[in-house]
Amino acid sequence: MNPLILKSGLWGLFAGSSLLIGALVGYYSSIGKKVISSIMGFGAGVLISALSFDLMDEAYQSGGFLATSIGFISGALIYSVANYFLSVNGAKHRKRSGNQLKNEAKSNNGTALAVGALLDGIPESIAIGISMIHGGAVSIATIIAIFISNVPEGLSSSAGMKNAGKSKLFIFGMWTVIALISGLSSVVGYTVFSNLPNEIVSGTTAVAAGAILCMLSDTMIPEAFESDHHWIGLITVSGFLCAFILEKIA
Repeated sequence: MNPLILKSGLWGLFAGSSLLIGALVGYYSSIGKKVISSIMGFGAGVLISALSFDLMDEAYQSGGFLATSIGFISGALIYSVANYFLSVNGAKHRKRSGNQLKNEAKSNNGTALAVGALLDGIPESIAIGISMIHGGAVSIATIIAIFISNVPEGLSSSAGMKNAGKSKLFIFGMWTVIALISGLSSVVGYTVFSNLPNEIVSGTTAVAAGAILCMLSDTMIPEAFESDHHWIGLITVSGFLCAFILEKIA
């Protein structure tokens, strides 16, 4: 096996494993809503920085404005359509830590929640694999940004599913499978796009960026502002700045 394929898979698995870490914390600890909101806000800022200064810049440098723009809008459109169908089938509040999931739990068998979690995580993992195509070196800034942002996602979602009455087996089984799929998605990102034209690679990177930004707007940011928290804007800016500094020194 090409060592770079294995490397891309391990990096994707590493980034996805923080979902499980967050789920463990959210399930077994009694963290206040303001703390969860703060973590979600910080993670949102981190991801906004990563997609702005890493994914979008890489897409532009590789394929130019047209491919980047088409990919970015396409990613947003694909995510929005898929998220709509998941929302009407019981996964609208999949990243909420409060009581929003309780009403959905009655009509939801868990499939929509699992698919929703995959919808949120796969674009990030594919982006990791694509970032290794040129030179075989992963973007450390992107890895750390995704790892950090995944923790509050897993934390908030597991706390919400626990409140909704989901079993421990379902919650941790779901996040374990998603972490493994994250590794496989990273491998797909590297292997499938390695020999394709730069414009396609660029467009796909931008697709991931557009999907991530929609995910932030639809799930993470609403959770961040859920509680009566007056400092979320500042915390989000702090996350953005930390990722920006990391991107420039990495």
